[in-house]
Amino acid sequence: MSAFLRPFLQRWRLWALLSSLLMLAIAHGFETFGGLAPCALCLRAREIYWVAAWVALIGMFVVRLRGGERWRAAFDAVLALIFAVGVGVAVYHAGAEWKWWPGPTACSGGAGSVSAGQMADLLQGAKIKAPACDKAAWVFLGVSMAGWNALVSLKLTILSLLAVRHERRAS
Repeated sequence: MSAFLRPFLQRWRLWALLSSLLMLAIAHGFETFGGLAPCALCLRAREIYWVAAWVALIGMFVVRLRGGERWRAAFDAVLALIFAVGVGVAVYHAGAEWKWWPGPTACSGGAGSVSAGQMADLLQGAKIKAPACDKAAWVFLGVSMAGWNALVSLKLTILSLLAVRHERRAS
């Protein structure tokens, strides 16, 4: 194993927690400062990062208990599974954006902010257009936000699996 990766893998639960919180912060930043309301699949991706953050945090405490070191690989494996689910959701979302397959039939987020002017328009009968899962709201280097999420989730899955291998070799 490379000397570069070893420090990350030895403290993988901390890095998984920080990575999950960073992804959540980025998503909330795009929503708050970029005005990009999340669709249903975006919200599902956030749920996955919240679950991963909690598992990592709980794992950090459990492995410090007496006899808890035997649970290191198990928590890393659970994180790998969670991040793998994140890969699946993100690939499904990106595929829906690229029209490779249909997205969910009821794909609406509704988590965006509403201004007083928009409320007045709504009271006068205006239609609300919820964010659609099959339309990329943001693209960088030809990859949508869902595509970047798939790549990050894949990286986190691989690192979690490497952490499992590291813990098994260390014990």
